[in-house]
Amino acid sequence: MTARNEKGHRIALRPFMGVMGMPPDELGIHSTAPPRPCGGNMDCKELIAGSTLYLPIPVEGALFSVGDGHAAQGDGEVCTTGVECPMERVELTFRLREDLSITNPRARTAAGWLTLGFSPDLNEAAFLATEGMLQLMGEQFALPRAEALALASLVVDLRITQVCNGTRGVHALLPHGALQT
Repeated sequence: MTARNEKGHRIALRPFMGVMGMPPDELGIHSTAPPRPCGGNMDCKELIAGSTLYLPIPVEGALFSVGDGHAAQGDGEVCTTGVECPMERVELTFRLREDLSITNPRARTAAGWLTLGFSPDLNEAAFLATEGMLQLMGEQFALPRAEALALASLVVDLRITQVCNGTRGVHALLPHGALQT
């Protein structure tokens, strides 16, 4: 689980799928490069084996797609690539959650709850990730929005998911146990 380049630099590997999502509810041909509210090329290194990803379903039948294996990548994906790698086998389990109403991706990971926001504007991406987190905190802890916002400022971390693909990505992380009731 390490990689080494021709100059001897070594890095730890932490494999994940870069693309996980569905097409938008718009006619036409859609590039897989930009991430969207329904997933896609999110390139979020936190979405590793054991994570649960929640996505809004914009089209009948979902038409989920997965690909773009990464062996390693830093937050931000600052030069438009990670350590790209083929994935011989990926095992996914799907469950339809009719009780869940979301407009952007969220995930439960080993680190905590994540909400993701994507936009050509980094500020808007941060706003969307934060809004998703406030909604999640309201659901999980029965908090009114103003109280969730005050607590989020204390326990939620905003991280840059990516700055490439013409779309900026931010994920908000609420670590497990950071907020107790």
